[in-house]
Amino acid sequence: MPLHLLADEAVPALTSGRLWSLAAVAVGLVGVVVGGSALARSARRRAATALVAGLIAAAVGALVVAAAEGGPGTGYGIVGGFIALAVGLVTTALGGLGLRRTS
Repeated sequence: MPLHLLADEAVPALTSGRLWSLAAVAVGLVGVVVGGSALARSARRRAATALVAGLIAAAVGALVVAAAEGGPGTGYGIVGGFIALAVGLVTTALGGLGLRRTS
């Protein structure tokens, strides 16, 4: 599909795909904060919470990307899905490091 046609299809509204990807990014960012706190204080429960938040963010991000039928600007939330996937992987790594540090 030519690029000028993608620009014509831009959806400015908050669609369900965008909402899911934003929610996953939010969960991932909260997990980053909790994971950083777990690393700073050697807190096992916080590290486990960050690990779970990271897995949820990565899974939802991957589902949004897999379900997207169009590229950026089409309203399917693919950009947010990729961001959620990346943030979820970082959060999972922080949670895993926190759990490893407390063991």
